[in-house]
Amino acid sequence: MARQEQDREDLLREATALVQRVEFRLSDQSDSIVIGFRRDGSGSMFVGSDPVFQFNKQNELRRGFLNGKLIKAENGRLFELTRVRTANEVQLRRRELNPTETLKYTELFCDKARQILAAIAQDEFTIVGQVPENVNIAASAARWLAIITAGDIQVADRANL
Repeated sequence: MARQEQDREDLLREATALVQRVEFRLSDQSDSIVIGFRRDGSGSMFVGSDPVFQFNKQNELRRGFLNGKLIKAENGRLFELTRVRTANEVQLRRRELNPTETLKYTELFCDKARQILAAIAQDEFTIVGQVPENVNIAASAARWLAIITAGDIQVADRANL
């Protein structure tokens, strides 16, 4: 693990694993939002640099970030990993989120997703940029968000794809 974290400032340019990605800004918010998709169709949403929500191709929550801490799925449960720096190393301390904390994290995603869907429906957003340029990724993002928020969010069995 790197000793220094990088701020996730230019996801549009640097998030090349997301082969389709769009950055947009809602009219009433200062943070930009990036939604992107990997080759297998799995989606991710970045609200500014934090929070982050990443899903697998079955639309199960697999990992993310909240308040500077990594959140990862294991066996259908979420765990928080906290970085602890010593003089010689960076350690990760692991703690399982209780059901209330898990619900709050998934509800945060749903709240953000619904704000985005409302802004798209009311044309109250600006596309900052997208890759590739010739695809309507905002429409794909809206379809994806609508699918995930239609039911309860399931937690993946593992954080990796």
